Amino acid sequence: MIEITAIQIECLSKPNFQLDAFIRFLKANGQDWIKEGTLTEGDSLIEAAGRVCYMSFGKDRQSGKTNAEYIMHLIRQGHESVLEHITWTFLLTGVSRAFTHQLVRHRVGFSYSQLSQQYHDESDASFVIPPAIAACPKATKEWKNSIENSLSLYRKLISDVELDKHIGHESKKERLRDLRSACRSILPNATETKIVVTANARAIRHFFKMRGAIEGDWEMRAVACALFKQVQVDAPGVFQDFSISVSKDGSEKLVHESF
Repeated sequence: MIEITAIQIECLSKPNFQLDAFIRFLKANGQDWIKEGTLTEGDSLIEAAGRVCYMSFGKDRQSGKTNAEYIMHLIRQGHESVLEHITWTFLLTGVSRAFTHQLVRHRVGFSYSQLSQQYHDESDASFVIPPAIAACPKATKEWKNSIENSLSLYRKLISDVELDKHIGHESKKERLRDLRSACRSILPNATETKIVVTANARAIRHFFKMRGAIEGDWEMRAVACALFKQVQVDAPGVFQDFSISVSKDGSEKLVHESF
């Protein structure tokens, strides 16, 4: 029997703002930052960085905008480079290799560290079933049969090939790597993988716009919505123009308010 898994996302790091250090900078330069309300560290850092560009601090130089209004003004003016100062690191599990093949196309502002099928034995791999297939019992049965056949062949190839006689390398480590690399060729795109993703706010916003409501890709939509639920807590001002909408089939998608 194969194991079916589901998307899980853990936040490993989030925006951090050393306010005391910034206050020392302001005092040394005779500046006074008027902050309205209690802001998250992410939103505070964005505003601080933006104001440094013009040294627009204090009663006479601040326009009276709230933090959310200030950040949205930056976004509307196209000054989104300021958003690159805050980053998150996430650990994604329960996602498919098909998903990560698409995800890693997002390069600017993203960094990745993914489970290697060359070094990791996939004999006990889990798999991700698409909802469109899961909704159909007949299709689910045929899908599972195909997955089980692929996994069985992978295990057979791993055990049948004599490592000591495997062509190519003197190092046992590299021979094993070569063997797993060859055997992984029959594993399906549905094979579950694990990936650590670090991205800044500007890159995440672009990802949400491109993938959050993309038709025909349930996994991208699901991951985008799950990430949004976390980043909006840490920087609500940065992601204030996004919201989650529920589709007719019950799945979630991200809606972006254009201006």
